[in-house]
Amino acid sequence: MDLDGKRCLVIGGGGEGIGRAIARAFGEAGARVVVADVDERRAREAADELGERGLPLTVDVRSPSDLTFMVDQSMEWLGGLDVVVTVVGGQVAFVPAVPLHEIEDGDWDTIYELNLRYVARTLRLVLPRLLDQGTGASIVSVGSIAGVMAAPDQAAYGVMKAGLLSLSRTVAAEYSHAAIRMNVIVCGAIATAASSNTATDGWVEEIPSGRYGTTAEVAAAAVYLASDSSAYMTGQQLVLDGGVSVRGPFPS
Repeated sequence: MDLDGKRCLVIGGGGEGIGRAIARAFGEAGARVVVADVDERRAREAADELGERGLPLTVDVRSPSDLTFMVDQSMEWLGGLDVVVTVVGGQVAFVPAVPLHEIEDGDWDTIYELNLRYVARTLRLVLPRLLDQGTGASIVSVGSIAGVMAAPDQAAYGVMKAGLLSLSRTVAAEYSHAAIRMNVIVCGAIATAASSNTATDGWVEEIPSGRYGTTAEVAAAAVYLASDSSAYMTGQQLVLDGGVSVRGPFPS
């Protein structure tokens, strides 16, 4: 799973948690990495870990102009793109977890913006350039088991993560001829600073493996999907959930 010479963009949350672990793992595998995060300090610290292999960008994924700036700067600094990773997402860190009939329009829109819309916008920006580049690319999105099973009190989040899976299938159907592929890492409970603020001890009891996943495990999956080792894999989901999705139901 060598990424030597690969030109990578890690979008949204690249400066902390799962995104930072992915950026670090990419650098260790030999890639050059643009780290995009809404927090300038976090982006800079994550890029500094990579030395000359890293470039920080301050980007709000809700802003179309920021996304355009991000893609332009990444293409210029890297000289092209081989890997694009979208990370940021979630619900309980942004809006209340409530039953479907209690979700407010503004909260639904927030979850849409932070989980699916920016991914689609980014793809619409990068795909023409990847086609012109003509060397293929791997697109990796960090998803959730909420997109493959019922998610009580997280309806909006589940809908958006299911949308990521549909988006990856569309990319597979429309762009495989150009060796452009997209896969989704379907995560269960992953131990991060953000999850520690919202998770409860009871969640661990719902995980057959008896523990939370680690950001390093998600990063290892991202390295695999970014590498040529997975070149024949597209439109698929790689599930990292400790067995939750096969046991069910999704913990409330």
